[in-house]
Amino acid sequence: MSEGLTWTVYDADTMTQAEIYGEVLCHLGDKYPNIVGLSADLANSTKIGKFGKKFPDRFFNVGIAEQNLFGVAAGLAKSGLIPFISSMAVFTSMRAAEQVRTDICYQKLNCKIIATHAGTSFGQAGTTHHCTEDLAIMRSFANMTVIVPADGIETANAIRECVEYPGPVYMRIGRGFEPKFYDNEDYGFKIGKGIEVHSGTDITIICCGVTVLQAVEAAKMLKEQDGLSVRVINMHTIKPLDEEIVKRAVLDTRRIVTIEDHNIIGGLGSAVAEVIAASGKGCAFTKVGIPDCFCEVGYPEDLCNYYKLDADGIMDKVREVMGKDFEEDEDWEDEV
Repeated sequence: MSEGLTWTVYDADTMTQAEIYGEVLCHLGDKYPNIVGLSADLANSTKIGKFGKKFPDRFFNVGIAEQNLFGVAAGLAKSGLIPFISSMAVFTSMRAAEQVRTDICYQKLNCKIIATHAGTSFGQAGTTHHCTEDLAIMRSFANMTVIVPADGIETANAIRECVEYPGPVYMRIGRGFEPKFYDNEDYGFKIGKGIEVHSGTDITIICCGVTVLQAVEAAKMLKEQDGLSVRVINMHTIKPLDEEIVKRAVLDTRRIVTIEDHNIIGGLGSAVAEVIAASGKGCAFTKVGIPDCFCEVGYPEDLCNYYKLDADGIMDKVREVMGKDFEEDEDWEDEV
């Protein structure tokens, strides 16, 4: 899987998701001469600057002009190139939303948008730089694929696969030093397919991004402390969502909790809820994330605790859902 990369999985302990993205993109640049890189004066912060130094003739800095950034990317894609566009998630999903929608998604152009500093990862920067709405925005755009890697290793897999994946892709990663979850790259990553990372039969946690590690830690502690068997699904692709793995979880466990570093409106939880509602099968269900408010200002680890996105908070939510009373039987006909 590493295809000759100059770093190993052990380096992931000291490299951010963005740094791994930069390394992988440089390697892919050797293999795919039609890859180009674009930035809006954030090459160093988003780590696409590594690609720019290696391939200066294939890198374009448009300055602090995010809307122009995506217009330029659209033109390059129309010329047969594969633009990788790097900026902060808040600028990508909101400041340039019209250009992403109309210039790129409407024409189904082969642009790969790597959005950094997403969720609460830049929590100390304040409300203007928080981005807890991007998944809701991007998954509402027709033709857009939305990916949220769990760690640097999954980021590497997603970057490699999206090169051959047709059409626009939005990938959100953090600001830096998000903890490693996977031990190696060979676990079967595929765009659009969720991964069961912890088996269980009592309740299912569906999560993405940095919450995957926290959910698995919570599942292990709930087994030890409460005797609960908790299934954990890494739903790294928000769109297209793996509907089958959700439906199977509903049938097997009848209790679902979604965890995301994003507003509870419109993101992973909403996508899962849509699948459950359409299935006609009843279950106990709770969405955990940023409530319908602007996020507090603080360091990511403090915000994670405040919004119950850490292992302790997830344990509390699981116990809460396990206590819900609902009709649990084998006859699904009255549920439709």
